[in-house]
This record gives sequence, structure tokens and C-alpha cells, in this order.
Amino acid sequence: MKDLRDFQILRSRRKLLHEMAGGVGALALGDLFARNGYAAGAKRSDPLAPKASHFPGKAKSVIFLFMEGGPSQMDLLDPKPELKKYHGQAAPASITSQLQLAFTKPNAAILASSREFKKYGQSGLEFSDWLPYTAQNADDMCVVRSMYSEAFNHHPAQLMLFTGTQQFGRPTMGAWTIYGLGSESDSLPGFVVLSSGVGTSGGATNFSSGFLPSTYQGTLLRSSGDPILYLSNPKGVSGRGQKAVFDAVKDLNQAKLDETGDEEIAARMASYELAYRMQTAGPELTDLSKESPETLEMYGINDEKTKQFGTNCLLARRLVERGVRYILLMDASWDSHTNLNTKLKENCAKTDRGAGALIKDLKQRGLLDSTLVVWGGEFGRTPVSEIRNTAEADNAGRDHHPMAYSMWLAGGGIKGGQVVGKTDDLGFFITEDKVHVHDLQATMMHCLGFDHTRLTYRFMGRDFRLTDIHGNVVKKMLA
Repeated sequence: MKDLRDFQILRSRRKLLHEMAGGVGALALGDLFARNGYAAGAKRSDPLAPKASHFPGKAKSVIFLFMEGGPSQMDLLDPKPELKKYHGQAAPASITSQLQLAFTKPNAAILASSREFKKYGQSGLEFSDWLPYTAQNADDMCVVRSMYSEAFNHHPAQLMLFTGTQQFGRPTMGAWTIYGLGSESDSLPGFVVLSSGVGTSGGATNFSSGFLPSTYQGTLLRSSGDPILYLSNPKGVSGRGQKAVFDAVKDLNQAKLDETGDEEIAARMASYELAYRMQTAGPELTDLSKESPETLEMYGINDEKTKQFGTNCLLARRLVERGVRYILLMDASWDSHTNLNTKLKENCAKTDRGAGALIKDLKQRGLLDSTLVVWGGEFGRTPVSEIRNTAEADNAGRDHHPMAYSMWLAGGGIKGGQVVGKTDDLGFFITEDKVHVHDLQATMMHCLGFDHTRLTYRFMGRDFRLTDIHGNVVKKMLA
């Protein structure tokens, strides 16, 4: 009997501790739910629902035209006529010793640009003759000629541009945007990716959600077939049957969410629900039959050379109209280590028309003021030449140059018709108003209504943000 009584006492103690632990655990779980904005046991609200920013932002959405590989700034946006005086001469060691060169030898020769620049609009902004369509929007554009980054190879530089660090695993700019603002579309992803060209070095890391819930990662839209894989039902699956499966999975997920509060379950539920709604919205988005012939012509849809990028630009405008928050257009590749005059001309010929049409179209529809458009690569190109095959004529290209390069922005709170920053006469170094990648990110967040230092997410005991521990809003860029 004594052994039985001892067993009963021991069992009672264990039961008491278990119940106490359960009670404490429930309190802790309830507190965790409360901090995340919902009560334990209650259904969580849509993580992509529109949210309030820190202050009223002028931009409601972002279109980032990413020219992967690094466009040559002195051939497109930052004219350097002084290069012609020294063309073919070796760059001084006092200059090249300060450069981070990926492939070019330190004694490389100065390479002058063969492009002609003209002034456009009332502002008189200068653009290369290879950007005639973009240049028509000069008075709406802010050209930043003083961008710089520490990263001089493609993938690290793309990580820096989109995540604020050269390390893997951080959320990208698009993910941060919809984490902070949500989306105004209930039938399309809040963060959409469109691609053209041969692929990017960074790949999916340019639109990853990192350690944020997967709800916030970018969704890649395909250029042919279903815009998103498996959007259509398989043969033999009726809408009624699909709905029954969907409801059953939803109930199971909801039960597990009520039990655990796991944000990834909520993210998965939101993804299923969004996918269901997208079966109608997706095909309608990519159906351009209702666009006017004039619009299709403006974007270059009828020209095989400009069709792919032009279509993506038109889709970007349609996505903005449907409430999508962040659109990333990736075009590859602008990495002109050789045959610069041939490759750069081809890239401009296929993209300039669409980019110019996008700004013009957004403006005439009253959308430019609320849409921030950004164009640029992960870095620029060197003022010296890179030659890999001397047997080829006009073989010269340009190496990576993160120390001084150009980008442009328009709409969404940006002051148009101006140049910000200045580089030296040969384009090696910045001489005025340096703008780091973190400064660009801080400025973009400001346009969206965020103090970049306060848009944070706690992960592994630390509050992370897009701009890491750096970055300042560039006030000169703002309207």
C-alpha cells in the first residue's frame, strides 16, 4: 500500500507540474499572440492586408527596373567628354591603385565613350543617344550620378542592393515593403517578379523573404503558359471538387494554427487562399486584348525585339492598377566585359522603349505620383577598358565599378528634372553628394511612408532592418 500511495503522490505532483507548466505556457503563448496582433485561438487576419505606414507616404507602390550586370553610366547617364583626351592612354597608378577591379589589369587604358549626349526637357537633363524614349521623360526623372557600394562582384552586389547586406538569408526590399504596408490587391500577390533576358546572378535571392514569413516573398510570373505554375486545374478536376479539398485543408491548417500560433501556417493558409483567387485574376491580368493599339505600340509589343521587356513594363502598370505593392522587373545581362558597343546597344534597344513608355503611361493615367519607379543595376562600369580577345575588332568592354555609378528614379515623391551627385571628369570617383545603396533604400522607404530605422523585424534576438545599421534619406531627391 505504501508503494501505491507513493506512486499516487508522485503522479499527483507530476500532474500538478504539468498543469502549471501548461498554464504558464498558455499565458506565454497568449502574450506572444497579443504582441503579433491576434488572440490565442482566434483566426489570424490576412498578413497581406493593407497596413498603416509611419507617416503618409507619397508612393503607394514600387516598380524596380533592375538592369542586372551593371549598365555603363558614362555611356548612358553621366557624360564624360574628358575621356576622349586620354583615350588609349594607361590610367595613372595613383588612380587604379584605389580601384576594386574584378578582371581588369591595373595598367588598363582609358576608354572614351562613343555615345552622343543631348539635353532634354525644360530641365536640360543629358541622356545618351541610346536612351531616346527614356529621355522624353527627363522632367519627371531624378538622375543620381553618385551611387556607390562596397560590393564589386555581381551576386554580393545584388544582395547588397536588395537586402542591404552581402550575406545570404536576409529579406529583400520587396519583402520588407509588403511586410510594412501589406497589399491593396486581394487576388494577386503583393510582390510580383517579371524577368527577361538570360537570368540573373542573384536569382531568387533578389526576391526572397529571408527570415520574414514566406507570405512576403516575391512571386515570379512566367512569360508563357499559365502566368504562375499550376494556376489552372488539372484535367478532370472540377471547381466543386477543388473547393472541397481547399476547405478541408483550410480547416486542418486552422486547427493547427489555433494550437501552435505558427506564423508559417498562417502564411501557408494565406497562400492557398490567394492562389484560389488568382485562378481568375491571373489570366485576366495577362490578357492584353483590351489595351488600345496605341498603348501596345507605345510599349513596343508589336516589335519582336522590344516585345518581352515592353510586355513586362505594361504588366507592371496593370499590376499597379490592381493594387500590387511591389513589382521587380529583372533584365539580364548588362555585364559588358567585352564588345561594349554591341552589347550595350542591344540592351538599350530592347528596354528603352518599354521603360520610357512606362513612365509616360503611368503619368497620363494619374498613377506616377503614387508609383515610385527606379532604374539601375548593382553597380556601374569602369572608365578604363577590358580586352579579352585582341583578335576581335571593337572588342573593348568595361569592368565592374561600384565606386561611382548612376541610377534614375521617377514619381512617388521624387523630385524630377534634376541630377543628384557628381563624379570627377573621368568618372572614377564621386566628388559631390555620395549616395550609398543604404541611402537609396532609406529614401525609397521614406517615399513609402516609413522611417527606415523603425521598420524592423525581430529575429534571433535582434531587430533587423533593410538598411542594416546604416543609411540616410537623401533629401535632395525628394519632391
